[in-house]
Amino acid sequence: MTDSHPASSLIIGGAASSPRAPLPVLPPLALYIHIPWCVRKCPYCDFNSHTASPVLPEEEYVDALLADLDQDLHAVYGREVSSIFFGGGTPSLFSAQALGRLLKGVEQRIPFAHDIEITLEANPGTFEQEKFVAYRKLGINRLSIGIQSFQQQKLEALGRIHNGDEAVRAAGMARQAGFDNFNLDLMHGLPDQSLDDALSDLRQAIELKPTHISWYQLTLEPNTVFWNQPPVLPEDDTLWDIQEAGQALLAAHGYAQYEVSAYAQPGRPARHNLNYWSFGDFIGIGAGAHGKLSHPDGRIVRTWKTRLPKDYLNPAKSFQAGEKALSNDEMPFEFLMNALRLTAGVESRLYPERTGLPLESLAEHRREAEQSGLMQVEPSRLAATERGQLFLNDLLQKFLS
Repeated sequence: MTDSHPASSLIIGGAASSPRAPLPVLPPLALYIHIPWCVRKCPYCDFNSHTASPVLPEEEYVDALLADLDQDLHAVYGREVSSIFFGGGTPSLFSAQALGRLLKGVEQRIPFAHDIEITLEANPGTFEQEKFVAYRKLGINRLSIGIQSFQQQKLEALGRIHNGDEAVRAAGMARQAGFDNFNLDLMHGLPDQSLDDALSDLRQAIELKPTHISWYQLTLEPNTVFWNQPPVLPEDDTLWDIQEAGQALLAAHGYAQYEVSAYAQPGRPARHNLNYWSFGDFIGIGAGAHGKLSHPDGRIVRTWKTRLPKDYLNPAKSFQAGEKALSNDEMPFEFLMNALRLTAGVESRLYPERTGLPLESLAEHRREAEQSGLMQVEPSRLAATERGQLFLNDLLQKFLS
C-alpha cells in the first residue's frame, strides 16, 4: 500500500474565504518507517525502493532513522503513537536485532498506545521462520505479505522473486510465528489475465484465511519499466467482470470492503491506513518517507524526506527534503481525496475537526455532487455513492474551482 501523499497543489473553490479555526482536538498520530531496499526492483513498482547490496547498512540506517525522528519530536510533544507501519522496499530484509533496537529507540522517544498496531511488510521470498518468530516477540503484531499472484507465469511477468508454493508457505509460517492478524496483497488486471485466473488467485488467498486482503488493480505508473515497456493488459470488459466477480467472492467469505482496494474480516481493518484515509497525522521517517502533522493553531504541514539512501545516510545532508503548509484552498481536496476512498465515508463532523474549516464551506459543491448521484445525501456523513466510488476522480472534480 502507498503510505502517504505529497501535498496537492490543486485549487478548491469556495474554501479560500473561509477562516480556519484552531483545532480543538489533534487527530490520532501514527508513525511510518521506510526501509528502501528490495532484493530486486519490480517492473510495476513506483515506490522509493532500491536493489539491496549483499550486506545492508542496518546499524547505520537505524541510527539515521532515530536521528531523523529526533528532529520531528518537537512537533508531537505529549502525543502517543497509535500505530507503526514498516513499509518499503522490503522491511523484512532487516534482522530482528536491528528492528528491535529501532523499536526500543522509538518507544524511548514517543509513548506507545496500549493497543498499538505495528505492521511489517514482508515478501514470501524473504520469509525465515526463526526471524519471524523473533519479529513477533518484538511486539510487531501484524504482517502485510506481498503475494500479488500465486501463478508462476504471472509472478514472472511481475518480476517477483517467489513462487506460488512459497507464497502459500509464507502465510502458514506467519501464523506459526504467532501472527493472528495479517494481510495478503494481491493484484488483478495482470498481463494476459482471464477472469478464471483472477478468481483462482482470490480463492487461494481466501483459503489461507488472512484477516485482511488488499486486492487492487495493476496500473502503469510513470518512471517504471512497465510504463516504458507496457505489457498487454486485459480489456476493460474483462477488468469489469473481474472486479464484480471478485468483490462478490470476497463478500461471500466474510471480507467486507471498507476502502477502494481493502477488504477485512469483522473488526480487522488496517488501523494505520484508516488513520491516513480519515486525515489523521503521521510522522514519516526513512528515505523518501512522507509525513503530515497538525498543530493546535490550525496549521497542517506535510513533509518529505530525501529519497536516495546514500543521501539519507550522509551526515552532511539534511533528512528533510521539503515541507509545505496546506492552504485553505487545498484543504478540501486533501481531506476528501482520502475520506471518499472509504466505502462508508467519514462522519461530517470530522471535516471541521481535522481541517479547522466550517462544514458549510463544502455545501455548494457537495450539493452538486449529490445531485449528480456521486455523493450520498446524508447530512451526518461525507460519503460517495457506489457510482461515486467507481468514478472517484469525477466526484473529486466537483470540488475543484
